Amino acid sequence: MSKIGKINIEIPEKVKVSLEGSLLKMEGPLGKNNLALDINMFDLKINDGKEVSIKPKNINSDTKRIWGLNRSLINNAIKGINDGYSKTLELSGVGFRAAIKGNILNLQIGFSHDVNYSIPEGIKISVEKQTIIKILGSDKQLVGAVAAKIKSFKKTEPYKGKGIKEQGEYSLKKEGKKK
Repeated sequence: MSKIGKINIEIPEKVKVSLEGSLLKMEGPLGKNNLALDINMFDLKINDGKEVSIKPKNINSDTKRIWGLNRSLINNAIKGINDGYSKTLELSGVGFRAAIKGNILNLQIGFSHDVNYSIPEGIKISVEKQTIIKILGSDKQLVGAVAAKIKSFKKTEPYKGKGIKEQGEYSLKKEGKKK
């Protein structure tokens, strides 16, 4: 039995959830979200619009593995359209700065050219100061993917700590060359 899968998902007051065929439709203050579920494998019940429960039709090794995953995906989607997800990135280095120009994030990160990143739909990026980038969105996976893509432009180097990292992330610093 899945420990996570057994727990019912509470639906906040502002969120509406409906099941249409194998598609779970969710609507909230931050937008809409659809999630495709395998109805042949799982039984999904919406109790009075207040909570969602998911149970497998027959329990075997395959359904045990996927049960908790599907419950977590539904929970993350409901939390996302109600509260949203955010990640904060820090730029550290001399002359490193970020700016938003329309729908493009412009990064000056020590290369001979600027790095331009087009912001995907469903994501809001704001630049606080010039060295702090805040990524907001209702899809947890998309927010994490955008943060990882921006971090990949300039990974934190181990000697001086220059680069792009998440706020609060610890990067191991190496000792320099000895005489």
